[in-house]
Amino acid sequence: MPLLSRDAALILWLLLGAHCAAAEREKPVAELAQRALDLQTAGGTASIPIDASEDPGAVHPNITRVIIVVHGKGRDVAGYYAALRRAAESAGSAANHTLLLAPQFLREEDVEAHRLPARFLRWHAGSWTEGEGAAGPAPLSSFDVIDALLAMLTDRDHYPRLQTVVLMGHSGGGQLLNRYAVVGRQHHALAAAGVHVRFVIANPSSYLYFNDDRPRPDGGFAPYPGADCPKFNQWRYGPIHPPTYVDDESAAAWQRREHDYVASDVIYLLGLDDTDPHQVDLDTSCAGEAQGAERLERGKAYVRYLAQRHPQDFRGRLWFVPGVADVGGRMVDSTCGIAALFDQGRCADP
Repeated sequence: MPLLSRDAALILWLLLGAHCAAAEREKPVAELAQRALDLQTAGGTASIPIDASEDPGAVHPNITRVIIVVHGKGRDVAGYYAALRRAAESAGSAANHTLLLAPQFLREEDVEAHRLPARFLRWHAGSWTEGEGAAGPAPLSSFDVIDALLAMLTDRDHYPRLQTVVLMGHSGGGQLLNRYAVVGRQHHALAAAGVHVRFVIANPSSYLYFNDDRPRPDGGFAPYPGADCPKFNQWRYGPIHPPTYVDDESAAAWQRREHDYVASDVIYLLGLDDTDPHQVDLDTSCAGEAQGAERLERGKAYVRYLAQRHPQDFRGRLWFVPGVADVGGRMVDSTCGIAALFDQGRCADP
């Protein structure tokens, strides 16, 4: 077979590169959140779209609970926020004195299509779900965004009666909050100020493991034979090579983070019908498959993993939502979703 000429090889390389770049792009999100929120961070000032029941930057003398819901990979903030409003209505008086927030993490093509000002944060592809830095206007991590939102809530001049903050993420948002709950900073400041913080992690495609153990078919765990999947324990699946937001990669730091995480109030909310191993948004990389065949299996395995590693300290709860697959709105406004968000009603642990 004749070799390609140098010019032909260059053209082929350019075409393949263009194809790969196009494959990483998605159809821009159809709808933006209704408000713009300016965030003050150590890395600079930037803006994100956000839906909110009231202006989060205003003084809220009567707010006792704040709920932050993070959308999935599709960035349909309007759908998630509508489900959150329905959940609040179903919760009745339990939702009184509650501020509802739904930030939107945009991709580059979203900002281009909607011709947003340069100050709006945008991420390349789905890197916001991993805590990676934004493509512009500053390389702020999506974890920096969560930090900035929570920092607003620590201001007792604006939130003098705040008692509880609940952060719920579904699918891609669940991936983001699982990692943030481990390596994030500002939720610890809220807790130190006497505010109870809860994470509700719903139907994520993968989880952050703390060592190279992965589930076995018999229900146990063992070091994963990673010869054919050398990156199975790298971020976002494990602690190796985390984003620059994580400033201490020492073994002692990871041990402390794991201890804090398993002792935190975390509810793992799984749809009982989320069992399709070929679902379009499921992580089917070898590192994702090492955690299980589909989302329900992966979630149950992760809870077993943490409970076995920390039989005395693990506080996490595993709740199931019957009849629901990877549908964010139905997870948010389900009976179990309302119980997790508003402490209204109950969702029995299995």
